[in-house]
Amino acid sequence: MTKESQPKAGSLTPHPPITDYYADESQRRRFVSALFDNTAEHYDRIIRITSFGSGSRYRRQALYRAGLKKGKVVLDVATGTGPVAVSEKDIVGPEGLVVGLDRSLNMLRENRKLVGIPLVHSDAGRIPFPDNTFDFISMGYALRHVDDLRLTFQEYLRVLKPGGAVLLLELTRPQTRLGTMLAKLYLGRIVPWIAKISTGTNESEVLMRYFWDTIYKCVPPEDIIDAMKSVGFQNVYRHRSLSIFSEYIAFKLDA
Repeated sequence: MTKESQPKAGSLTPHPPITDYYADESQRRRFVSALFDNTAEHYDRIIRITSFGSGSRYRRQALYRAGLKKGKVVLDVATGTGPVAVSEKDIVGPEGLVVGLDRSLNMLRENRKLVGIPLVHSDAGRIPFPDNTFDFISMGYALRHVDDLRLTFQEYLRVLKPGGAVLLLELTRPQTRLGTMLAKLYLGRIVPWIAKISTGTNESEVLMRYFWDTIYKCVPPEDIIDAMKSVGFQNVYRHRSLSIFSEYIAFKLDA
């Protein structure tokens, strides 16, 4: 890694460089952006197939667990094709508002067709909204792709209203050897194969292989929780389901 490509002091990247896909950290952002742009038209189909129809139900339950209610103003970061935003839009109702943010223009184009919410082209480290704008922030399975965890969490805290909540949905490497082997078989081999067969594209296969590799190499949950606490989030905790699904929930205290 060159000096220029090293993370800034105090930063926390979600995982070390994965050199099977790019040479060093300086190339990661460009690789990830291209990967999502190139698979956007197939992404919604891939996640529906690989979740066996359970994804929508789980996302809705997680949003309720984090306290999302009718009338809230929500920012869905890395909204993609909008699977989380769809559930949020239904929960907050016409009295509320859901805004989607993503750095992939092609993902935003697909989202516009499927969801029908206001959309913003930006990323988690540069949220173009004033302080204290949102009641609730969500991010679905994209924390592994941000540039800097602490910078991301600082931005989340800044744009949340006092008393607001953040929900991060993530996939986490199982703690047991058997669990890791089974996850690697399904997420690292079967899912990429399904993605390729169902879409007819090599890019979709690469996307899902990369997903597993980032899950496997991601910093542990304790580091994510500590990073959230370090920027000022309170009452931070992690809810787990089936050993691999993690929900990180945290709050900005009332002023």
